[in-house]
Amino acid sequence: MSDAAVTVSGLTKVFPVPFHREPVIAVRNLDLRIEPGEVYGLLGPNGSGKSTTLKIILGLVSPTRGRTEIFGRDSSLVESREAVGFLPENPYFYKYLTGEETLRFFGKLCGLSGSRLRERADQLLELVGLTNVRSRRLSTYSKGMLQRIGLAQALIHEPKLVVLDEPTAGVDPAGSCDIRNLIVDLKRRGITVLLSSHLLAQAQEICDHVGILANGVLVREGRLEELIAIENRTELVLENASDALVDRINALATSSNAKLIARRRSTTTLERLFLDATNNPKEKS
Repeated sequence: MSDAAVTVSGLTKVFPVPFHREPVIAVRNLDLRIEPGEVYGLLGPNGSGKSTTLKIILGLVSPTRGRTEIFGRDSSLVESREAVGFLPENPYFYKYLTGEETLRFFGKLCGLSGSRLRERADQLLELVGLTNVRSRRLSTYSKGMLQRIGLAQALIHEPKLVVLDEPTAGVDPAGSCDIRNLIVDLKRRGITVLLSSHLLAQAQEICDHVGILANGVLVREGRLEELIAIENRTELVLENASDALVDRINALATSSNAKLIARRRSTTTLERLFLDATNNPKEKS
């Protein structure tokens, strides 16, 4: 079996609270496996433990118990992060730099230089749609443009895994659509994407797998289409069906011109699944 992009095994994180006898358990016995090339959405309400989980995967926080790996390497090791690009929820940039200068700065931090760095910066500015504003200072960029330059810096060293924390937070609908399309494009390029988000409709459009956290516990996890499927319901999509055929939907009329286009299970929405899971985490776990 090939190495997973991310493996989380028995992860628990406990934070002691000064002057309180009871510590805070941010994450409890979490197990995850994210396969290469997929978009995985880690969802949960505020305080559910998803940000802590991302920080532990990235090696920014040490676990109390358990282990996390990136492509088979312990994520506490610096070399495991050579294949990772990261865009935090509120990235900090030097606003006096231009978009192009920003990418060159981060590229040099990753060891790129010369013509390779110039070519890579040009490619990414084109990818995120900022070529025409490459010479403008970041202080003049909108929130959506800053998120796109942030995504570009996360890709500067051609990572195999990109971690995005609330990538569309505070971005207008047009900017959110652009970022969503970029994530889909990353998947087409074979890049694994791990994202946390509270925008469930957007997550439903782009995620292959989702995990829902509540109070530090994974209460739902699996392929998106399986999680949102409604049991004991099936949809039939017909083409050129007469009213009489619709009335007799349970009997196929071989003499009609109807054509069965698709048969699938009816689905709920990711938002409804999320609310059901997080409202009753103990019952669902």
